[in-house]
Amino acid sequence: MSNNKLLNLPTKRVHFIGIGGCSMSGLALILHNMGFHVTGSDISESSYTKLLSNAGINFKIGHSPDNVDGVDLVVYTAAVKPDNCEYMRAEEKNIPLMKRSTLLGHISELYKTVIGISGCHGKTTITSMLAIILSYCNIDATVHVGGLVKQLNGGIKIGNSDIFLTEACEYVQSFLKLKPSHVLINNIDDDHLDCYRDIDHIYQTFKQFALKVDETGIVFGCGDEPMVVKLLGELTAPNITYGLKESNDYYAKNITFDKMGNVSYDLFIKGAFSGKVILNIPGTYNVVNSLAAISVAHELFNLSIEQIAASLLTYTLTKRRFEVLGVRNGVTVIHDYAHHPTEIKVCIDACRNYPKKKLFVVFQCHLFSRAKTLKDKYATAFVGADIVLVPDICGAREKDDGTIHATDLVKAISENTPAIYLKCFDEINEYIKKHAKSGDVVLTLGPGNVNKLSLKLLQ
Repeated sequence: MSNNKLLNLPTKRVHFIGIGGCSMSGLALILHNMGFHVTGSDISESSYTKLLSNAGINFKIGHSPDNVDGVDLVVYTAAVKPDNCEYMRAEEKNIPLMKRSTLLGHISELYKTVIGISGCHGKTTITSMLAIILSYCNIDATVHVGGLVKQLNGGIKIGNSDIFLTEACEYVQSFLKLKPSHVLINNIDDDHLDCYRDIDHIYQTFKQFALKVDETGIVFGCGDEPMVVKLLGELTAPNITYGLKESNDYYAKNITFDKMGNVSYDLFIKGAFSGKVILNIPGTYNVVNSLAAISVAHELFNLSIEQIAASLLTYTLTKRRFEVLGVRNGVTVIHDYAHHPTEIKVCIDACRNYPKKKLFVVFQCHLFSRAKTLKDKYATAFVGADIVLVPDICGAREKDDGTIHATDLVKAISENTPAIYLKCFDEINEYIKKHAKSGDVVLTLGPGNVNKLSLKLLQ
């Protein structure tokens, strides 16, 4: 695809501040493939920077004003603040600055069919499932996923058709920059209250996103979610629903679990049995995720259920989504990105059918604002765990104002599930080595660096 349609730039240099992020690295690869001279910087290396290196994209570890000298455009993430030295140098030299979400929106304008997969939970899994289905069925879409998908060798796939499949993130209203022809809304929940006033603000933003679809497109939604159902009723565009309830257009019956907790079910479409779906992944929530992907694939591309079911058999979860990292001394270590109480509940539910004796959960809360606004919901999120180990809160982009501490979370969680505060990962590592026995499972949860503890437990 020619780059002269994008950004009104000839083949010039685009610099990414925070190029090692899942979305930013994908966008960098897309621009690189289009002929732009791409550079970037980040504070550390990651799985994504390895993909950039393999593609021949130059980047620097560490931020420096010199990194943006001579560039024609600077792209930055929401995590990059105006006091970043590269951001400041770009402003000083009048180099155009563009948000990540704006660039993604411009890219979406280049395609005729644009499918935006949204929802506060599950969008990465649904997008990657749909990407695998399309690839398996020889539909050559360009794909942008917010995670590492084994079958895609990353989070991006460059296609040669007029189809663009992308994860559509609601954080700081990013997805409103997209130009979708079709939208999927998996759920609406009280996440990201650091940038939204309340749940109604979140709801209205999702509605704005859905209203981008006209009568020629389709809005897909989970019919088990009351807020999604309410939203669908306020739209003029056609809609398709999916979920566990038989009132949905696509629904599952006779859900069963194998000895590893992996799920299978009978698929029904508009009341008629349409085939058996077998997943090599655990959790009832992944039944719903797969129904979402199936509904889009079947409705938009007229793929047979036999083809779709065969492709889903090959699917393995995205990195950091119920990722079984290994076994040491008979103790299985699993990691998941889950940080919201809803996500935590479904992860622990998935563990109910996973072979184990005791379930140790390590929960690193991500953001002080999230700890404050969701503390009461965290109190009931861990039911089913034998013990919850809580280290200090990961502040990430926020500063600690002293109004919330990990011990406050432990107090709330302890009302329903045994919980202990252990300040750092070293203390948690020692506790697990002392108390976990062969046959137990350790589940680490959070989008911060708690996954490093997971790897340490296996050493």
